[in-house]
Amino acid sequence: MNALGIIFGIVLAVVSVAIIIVIILQEGNQQGIGVVTGAADSYFSKNKARSIDAFLSRWTKVFAAIFVIFVIALNVLSYFDIL
Repeated sequence: MNALGIIFGIVLAVVSVAIIIVIILQEGNQQGIGVVTGAADSYFSKNKARSIDAFLSRWTKVFAAIFVIFVIALNVLSYFDIL
């Protein structure tokens, strides 16, 4: 394995850890409980687009896309014996 393969492997490992951390930091979806208690129309639920949950959700998608791109790149480079 050459330097390019090692660099891609390290980046893939870092992105994998980042995905795990971002997913763990997200709160669970508890919409059903809010309906029972009457808290479904709270201030937090109305401003969810600007909350930390939306921020983490956005970064989950970004890290997932980067992960998929690097996995495909590693497989293609390995298939053509570049790595």
